[in-house]
Amino acid sequence: MLRYFKIIIVMAFGFVHAQEEAVHSAYFEFDKFSLDDKQSKEIIDFIKNTDSTRIESVQIFGYTDDVGKDAYNFKLSTNRASTIQNKLVESGIKSKIIVTIEGKGRILIDDDIVTNLPEKRSKNRRVDVVLNLKELPKLQLPGFYNMIQKNHIVGDHIYLENILFDKGSSHLMNKAKTELDKVALLCLRFKNLEFEIQGHVCCTPPNQREAIDKDTKKRQLSINRAQSVYKYLIFRRVPKNRMTFKGYGNTVPLGKEPEYDRRVELVITKI
Repeated sequence: MLRYFKIIIVMAFGFVHAQEEAVHSAYFEFDKFSLDDKQSKEIIDFIKNTDSTRIESVQIFGYTDDVGKDAYNFKLSTNRASTIQNKLVESGIKSKIIVTIEGKGRILIDDDIVTNLPEKRSKNRRVDVVLNLKELPKLQLPGFYNMIQKNHIVGDHIYLENILFDKGSSHLMNKAKTELDKVALLCLRFKNLEFEIQGHVCCTPPNQREAIDKDTKKRQLSINRAQSVYKYLIFRRVPKNRMTFKGYGNTVPLGKEPEYDRRVELVITKI
């Protein structure tokens, strides 16, 4: 059994196209085109264990060794390819994705090859099953932004520099409200975005995750900061069902001056 993957680069009309192939080989006895159960199962498993959403087409190519006449070997290699095709269709693999069934005849061996000649010939009595695979989707990682954009992915952070708070306060300053007015307009423009409003604090004792809100006297300052933004955006007509809010206390420091941790961020949860 031989299985391998390769990338083929094709140049055409100035463009570069990369195609990935997965190949599995089945081997036959001399002058035979029947296949044993073990190899049949291996070929079927090879296809069924490949991500079906990536399989674009299947090609089947039959070969023989260099013994015998050309016409006979072309027929034998075609019969071998047809054997594999029938096995695949019988196992439930749709015939329409099998785009090529071709016997290519014998594979010649260089005259100077004399060592292991029987083994080399046995490797040429085979059928190659070639899966043409669609390109994998490009991996996108969440990013960090200072304002809502048109194109986001889930997990993107929007760090709003002007939404900062006084020490111990969850009260929105005028500068923060001006910034949130811009956020609200963008939320109304990009109607599919949903996000979590995340509140943060700084400067708490080592044994305290959360800080006290000086107005409510309760140890839930980061929650109150997130809720203040949530309520203001509702006031600015952003639908509440597109937002959630949560306090993260002092668990996500920025590593800057303490005032920068008295903040609220938005994290995209759905697009």
